[in-house]
Amino acid sequence: MPKISSRVKRAHKLSTHMNHYHYFHQGVGRKSGPRTFKTAEAAHAWAAKLGLKQEEYILKKVKRNKKFQIVRK
Repeated sequence: MPKISSRVKRAHKLSTHMNHYHYFHQGVGRKSGPRTFKTAEAAHAWAAKLGLKQEEYILKKVKRNKKFQIVRK
Protein backbone atom coordinates (compact mmCIF):
# COMPACT_ATOMS: atom_id res chain seq x y z
CA MET A 1 0.00 0.00 0.00
CA PRO A 2 2.03 3.01 -1.18
CA LYS A 3 1.64 6.38 0.47
CA ILE A 4 -0.16 9.17 -1.29
CA SER A 5 2.21 12.08 -1.84
CA SER A 6 1.60 15.52 -0.35
CA ARG A 7 1.33 17.16 -3.77
CA VAL A 8 -1.50 14.85 -4.78
CA LYS A 9 -3.24 15.50 -1.45
CA ARG A 10 -2.92 19.25 -1.92
CA ALA A 11 -4.35 18.99 -5.43
CA HIS A 12 -7.46 17.33 -3.95
CA LYS A 13 -7.60 19.84 -1.05
CA LEU A 14 -6.88 17.23 1.63
CA SER A 15 -4.74 17.67 4.72
CA THR A 16 -1.18 16.51 4.18
CA HIS A 17 -0.62 14.90 7.60
CA MET A 18 -3.50 12.39 7.38
CA ASN A 19 -3.60 9.01 5.66
CA HIS A 20 -6.07 9.37 2.79
CA TYR A 21 -5.51 6.02 1.11
CA HIS A 22 -9.19 5.10 1.20
CA TYR A 23 -10.17 8.43 -0.36
CA PHE A 24 -8.37 7.38 -3.55
CA HIS A 25 -9.15 3.64 -3.34
CA GLN A 26 -12.82 3.43 -2.45
CA GLY A 27 -14.25 -0.03 -2.04
CA VAL A 28 -10.87 -1.79 -1.78
CA GLY A 29 -10.87 -4.41 0.94
CA ARG A 30 -14.49 -3.90 1.86
CA LYS A 31 -17.18 -6.50 1.57
CA SER A 32 -20.81 -5.57 1.97
CA GLY A 33 -22.58 -7.48 4.69
CA PRO A 34 -25.89 -9.31 4.47
CA ARG A 35 -29.04 -7.26 4.25
CA THR A 36 -30.91 -6.75 7.51
CA PHE A 37 -34.39 -5.47 8.29
CA LYS A 38 -35.80 -3.66 11.31
CA THR A 39 -39.04 -5.66 11.35
CA ALA A 40 -40.05 -9.17 10.38
CA GLU A 41 -42.80 -7.75 8.17
CA ALA A 42 -40.27 -5.76 6.16
CA ALA A 43 -38.15 -8.88 5.70
CA HIS A 44 -41.13 -10.93 4.54
CA ALA A 45 -42.17 -8.16 2.12
CA TRP A 46 -38.68 -8.00 0.60
CA ALA A 47 -38.56 -11.78 0.23
CA ALA A 48 -41.96 -11.75 -1.47
CA LYS A 49 -40.71 -9.05 -3.83
CA LEU A 50 -37.82 -11.37 -4.77
CA GLY A 51 -40.26 -14.21 -5.35
CA LEU A 52 -39.24 -16.34 -2.35
CA LYS A 53 -41.86 -18.43 -0.61
CA GLN A 54 -41.92 -18.67 3.19
CA GLU A 55 -40.93 -22.35 2.98
CA GLU A 56 -37.67 -21.41 1.21
CA TYR A 57 -36.18 -19.18 3.92
CA ILE A 58 -36.07 -18.50 7.64
CA LEU A 59 -35.60 -15.26 9.55
CA LYS A 60 -32.53 -15.07 11.73
CA LYS A 61 -32.24 -12.53 14.54
CA VAL A 62 -29.02 -10.53 14.25
CA LYS A 63 -27.39 -7.42 15.73
CA ARG A 64 -28.29 -8.19 19.35
CA ASN A 65 -31.78 -9.42 18.40
CA LYS A 66 -32.76 -6.00 17.04
CA LYS A 67 -32.82 -6.83 13.34
CA PHE A 68 -33.75 -9.70 11.03
CA GLN A 69 -31.80 -11.38 8.25
CA ILE A 70 -33.14 -13.70 5.55
CA VAL A 71 -31.33 -17.04 5.38
CA ARG A 72 -32.17 -19.53 2.64
CA LYS A 73 -32.79 -23.12 3.69
